[in-house]
Amino acid sequence: MKKIVYLIIAIVCVMTGSSCSNLKFVPKDDALYTGAKVNIRGRNLTTRQRKVYKTDLQGLTRPKPNTKILGARVKLWANHIPFLKKKFAEPPVLLSSVDLEHNADVMRNHLENTGHFKARVRADTVVKRRKATAIYTARPGPQYKIKEVIFESDTSILTTKIRETIDKSLLRAGKPYNLEVIKEERRRIDAYLKERGFYFFSPDHLIIQADTTIGEHQVNLYVKLKPETPAEARLVYFIDDVYVYSNYNLSTASVDTSRQNQRFHDGFYVVDPERMHKPILFDQALQFRPKDVYNRNDHNLSLNRLITLGVFKFVKNRFEEVASPDTPKLDAYYYLTPLPRQSLRLEFTGHTKSNNLTGSQITLSWRNRNTFRAGELLTVNASIGSEFQYSGLSQAYNTYRLALDASVTWPRFVVPFFDIRVDRSPFVPRTILEGGYEIINRSQLYTLTSIKGALGYAWKESVRKEHQLYPINIQSVQPANVTELYDSAMRENPTLAKAIEKQFILGSYYVFNYNELINNTPVNAIYFNGMVDFSGNIAGMLVKEDVVTKTKNIFGAAFDQYLKGEIDFRYYRKVGLNSTLANRIITGFGYPYGNSRELPFIKQFFVGGTNSVRAFRSRSLGPGTYVVPDTTDFLPDQSGDIKLELNTEFRAKLYSVFHGALFIDAGNIWLYRDNPLKPGAKFSKDFLSELGVGMGAGLRIDVNFFVLRLDLAFPVRKPYLPKGERWVFKDIEIWDSGWRKSNLIFNLGIGYPF
Repeated sequence: MKKIVYLIIAIVCVMTGSSCSNLKFVPKDDALYTGAKVNIRGRNLTTRQRKVYKTDLQGLTRPKPNTKILGARVKLWANHIPFLKKKFAEPPVLLSSVDLEHNADVMRNHLENTGHFKARVRADTVVKRRKATAIYTARPGPQYKIKEVIFESDTSILTTKIRETIDKSLLRAGKPYNLEVIKEERRRIDAYLKERGFYFFSPDHLIIQADTTIGEHQVNLYVKLKPETPAEARLVYFIDDVYVYSNYNLSTASVDTSRQNQRFHDGFYVVDPERMHKPILFDQALQFRPKDVYNRNDHNLSLNRLITLGVFKFVKNRFEEVASPDTPKLDAYYYLTPLPRQSLRLEFTGHTKSNNLTGSQITLSWRNRNTFRAGELLTVNASIGSEFQYSGLSQAYNTYRLALDASVTWPRFVVPFFDIRVDRSPFVPRTILEGGYEIINRSQLYTLTSIKGALGYAWKESVRKEHQLYPINIQSVQPANVTELYDSAMRENPTLAKAIEKQFILGSYYVFNYNELINNTPVNAIYFNGMVDFSGNIAGMLVKEDVVTKTKNIFGAAFDQYLKGEIDFRYYRKVGLNSTLANRIITGFGYPYGNSRELPFIKQFFVGGTNSVRAFRSRSLGPGTYVVPDTTDFLPDQSGDIKLELNTEFRAKLYSVFHGALFIDAGNIWLYRDNPLKPGAKFSKDFLSELGVGMGAGLRIDVNFFVLRLDLAFPVRKPYLPKGERWVFKDIEIWDSGWRKSNLIFNLGIGYPF
C-alpha cells in the first residue's frame, strides 16, 4: 500500500514540475500559448446568449493550445522522454503562431451571420512568465430581427410551387436573422421542388436578399428566382422509359446505352444478354414507371433498395433528357455491377456470454449469391469453438461446440397465394429459411444435440424500426452421454436435471426493435426490444391427449406448450461532454401450460453474470429466495419463467481509449408454478423484496471496433437470506480477504453490457 502512495506522490510531483520544464522547448523571444479567453460585452444580451456566444466564439479560435491531461500538459512534457517523443509527444504551441486579427475577423463574421451586423471584436494578449493568453473582447451590438418575408409572385409554374411552401418556411417574422437558416430555407425549397418533378432545379437558383435599411434593427427578406435560372430548371419532368443493365462493368469508360436482348417486364426494360438475373428481382426495388412524375424520394429509394439487395457491388444511375415536343421527359438508366457469385470466408472470433463463458470460435462460411437468379442468398456455415467458465470455480468445465447450419434468404416477401409489397421503406424485406444442427459438449458432464428449423420474415420500416416474424420455428434438444459425475450431482440436487431435459418446440415468435443509437454513441437515446414467443398452441388444438402419458405428442414425442413475452427497454442520457448515464429494465413473463409445467430450459430466463446482475455469478441468482445447494464444484444453471432486471450505469471517458464505469444492478427470476425441489421459487406479491442487488466499478478499453470490458462487483442485497437480513451493507469488509473471496465477482466481457 505504501508503494502505491509513493507512486501517486511521485506522479503528482512530476506533473507539477512539468509546468516549468515545458518552457525549455519555447524560444527565448517567444511564449507558450495557453489558449484563448473570450469576453462578451453588451447591455441587451441575456445570460444564455452570453454563454452561447462565448462558447461559439472560443471554439472558432486557432490554433488550439497543447493538450492537458489532469491539468498538466503531459504531451508537451513527453518531449523529455526519447521513447515517448515520436508517438506521444506534441510540439509546443507558440504565441508567434497565433494570428489575432484573423481570429477576430472570423468571430466578427460569425456574429454578423447571426444578425449582429454592427459587431466589433478586439484582440489582445497577456504574457506572464513566458506564457501567453489571447484575450478577445466581443461587442455583438443589437441583433437584427426579421420584419417581413416576401416571396416573389408571378404566374409561372415554378413560382407558384415555391409559394405553396410559404406556410412551411423556416423564415418567420420576429425571428433573428441567421445566415444558416437562410441556407437551410433554400435547401428546403429545393427538396420540395424535387419531389414535384423539377429535376434540374438547384438551391443556387434561389437568392434571398436582405434589406437592413428599414430601421429599428429589423430586416426584410426577399425570396426570388435568379434571372439567369435556365429554362430546364423551370420545368416538371416525367419518366419515359426505365432501363436496367444488370451485368454492367463499372470500369467500362463509355456509357452503355445499347438495348440488345432487352426484356420488358412490369414497366421497365432489363438488358441482360446472359440472363443472369430474373426481372422479378427488380420489381420492388425500382420505384419509377413510365409516365410517373420525377421525384427525388423515389430516386433515392430505388438506389437504396438496389444496394441493399446484397447482389450488386456497385450501383450507378443517370437520367437522360428525352426530346419531346410537348411534355418534358427523362429516361432512367441503372447500371449494376454484380458481386462475385460465390465467396468463402474463414472467421476467428472471441466472445463472452451471460453465463460467464468466455471463449473463441472458428467459422468457415460459404456464400452463394443470386442462387436462383432472383437475388437469393444461400449461406452454409460450419463452426467449432470452445468456452471456458472462469468464475472462480475450483474445477473448470469447458464447453465445446460443433455446429453446421444453412439458410436461404430471398430479397422479398415469399408468401403462398399473396403478393405483399413494402413500397416506401428504403430497406428490402427478407424471407428467411434456415436450419441447423449443433453438438454441445460440457466436458466431464454431458452432451446436448440440437436440431432446428425456421421460416421467417424480416423487414425494416426505417433505420430505427425493425420487425422479425417467424411463423414456423421448430427446435429439438436431446441429451446424450450424461456422466456419472453429473448423475451423482443430480441425485444430491435434482434441480440440475432441468439443464438436460428433452425439449421439443413447435411454435412461432415475433420481435419488434426500435433503436435510436447511432454508431453506438448514445445521446439522449432510447432502445426498445419486444418479443412474443409461443409453442404448441395450434398443435395442442389439433392433437389428442395420450391416455397413458397424459401428454399430447407428435411423432411419439411430447411438445412444449407455453406463451412467453419479453421487453428490454434502455434509456441513455448524455450528462457531460464525455459521460453518459445508461439505464435498462428487462421484464419477462412465461406461461407454461398443457405438456409443460415450466418453460423449456432454452426458453427460460436467467439472471447473474457478465451482462446481467454482475455481483452474482452466472445464472446463480434465484429463482426467488431459493438457495442453490453447495454440493458440487460447478455452477448449476438456475432458470425461471418470470424475470425482472434493472441496471443503471454511469460511463465516462478517462483518457484516450480508456473509459470507466460505476454501476448498480438489481434483479431476480421466479417460477410460475410451485416446484417442491425449489422452495421459495414461485412468483408472489413480495417479489420486490426478493430482488438481488449489486454494485461495482469497471474499466473499458474502447477502440471503436472492439471493446474489452473489466467489471468488479459485489452484492449489497442477497434475496436468499432471511427477511430483515437481506441488505448486507454492514457486512462489507473490503480489507478482509475472506470477504473479498466470497463476494467480489470479476467479470471479463467483450462489448458493453447494454
